[in-house]
Amino acid sequence: MITRNTGFSNLTAGYLFPEIARRRREYAASHPEAKIISLGIGNTTEPLSKHIAKAMSDYCLGLATPEGYSGYGDEQGNTALREKIADVFYKGMADAGEVFISDGAKCDIARIQTLFGKNVKVAVQDPAYPVYVDGSVVVSAAGCAKADGSGYEGITYLPCTEDNDFFPDLSKIEKNTLIYFCSPNNPTGATATKEQLKKLVDFALANECIIIYDAAYFAFIRDKNLPKSIYEIPGAIKCAIEVNSFSKPAGFTGVRLGWSVVPNELKFADGTPVNKDWNRVMTTLFNGASNIAQAGGLAALDEQGLKDMTEQVDYYLENGKLIKKTLEGENFKKLGVQAYFTGNGPYVWAKFPEKKSWDVFDEILNQCHVVTTPGSGFGPSGESFIRFSSFGHRADIEEACKRLSSFSL
Repeated sequence: MITRNTGFSNLTAGYLFPEIARRRREYAASHPEAKIISLGIGNTTEPLSKHIAKAMSDYCLGLATPEGYSGYGDEQGNTALREKIADVFYKGMADAGEVFISDGAKCDIARIQTLFGKNVKVAVQDPAYPVYVDGSVVVSAAGCAKADGSGYEGITYLPCTEDNDFFPDLSKIEKNTLIYFCSPNNPTGATATKEQLKKLVDFALANECIIIYDAAYFAFIRDKNLPKSIYEIPGAIKCAIEVNSFSKPAGFTGVRLGWSVVPNELKFADGTPVNKDWNRVMTTLFNGASNIAQAGGLAALDEQGLKDMTEQVDYYLENGKLIKKTLEGENFKKLGVQAYFTGNGPYVWAKFPEKKSWDVFDEILNQCHVVTTPGSGFGPSGESFIRFSSFGHRADIEEACKRLSSFSL
């Protein structure tokens, strides 16, 4: 028989979020009276903007007419949408030919692995979104899990903690490494400054590294001094791919629409433009984002759509403030809990000193009927932390905060 891809056998346990869902189901089954509120998975909860939804609805109805029907589109995306993204978010930094439309940032990050194969060295922020690591393991760019539980062989973990202001020590990275970097960060919520990103870009250029820059939460940045794109940093077009998404600002987690930017100046060691190979990946392994979703994307980027997205993001940021305030209450102070919330991202990152993340997760679920996300699921440096998501209906957030106000360990 054909042998199994060893990458899958090297993966440890289950993917973080399905494991959370499993524990929630088991708890709900044994406590049917409990009204469980989720502050866990970063799934949006508020309705789509009527303006954006109407654009998709009109397009969909048009498909039932001879003049409105559309079949396959360009795998790289609707030209009008590529031009609009370049104009709205990357004016003077990228053109439409460098923008590729997709079905979401997570899917792009997984496909990006095919560009570099199994021999590439990988470095990730620690803690980090699990797909960076798990995707690397699946394509065998990383080996089996370390015996001490501190991650996988072949991956350089870059601790991002309160001790280094959640920005990593870049000297740990070897030359010719693929660096995954997320800002605003998931799960810590930390947002890199221009000075920090300049250090990252300068390091990548000097050491022939490529940065995979995950900017999926860019729309949450409210501090005008903080960069929303890696391309605001000189030299980034020669060393970085940026991945982005409509999921969080437009509520497209289920609609599925995102994009990547691959600059023409970014090249492999042999001089081949990365853009050329990424175009091949998108035209060979992908058949294009939904035409209906792309109609929504265009509406999201006109004047009304941008206004609607800003209002929706502000709603979630207000939720984050309520959660942080709760975690600064007397009961949490007694536990020595430190909550981090920048106001530029959707997550509150809270440290429970000397406690195991999954133990705290279980206690919060048992006592408060609230689902959170254990920090250890994001990497070794996430141990003792819990991620609280601000995605939720305001009434649920307020009820969750009320329950949390009496939490104890």
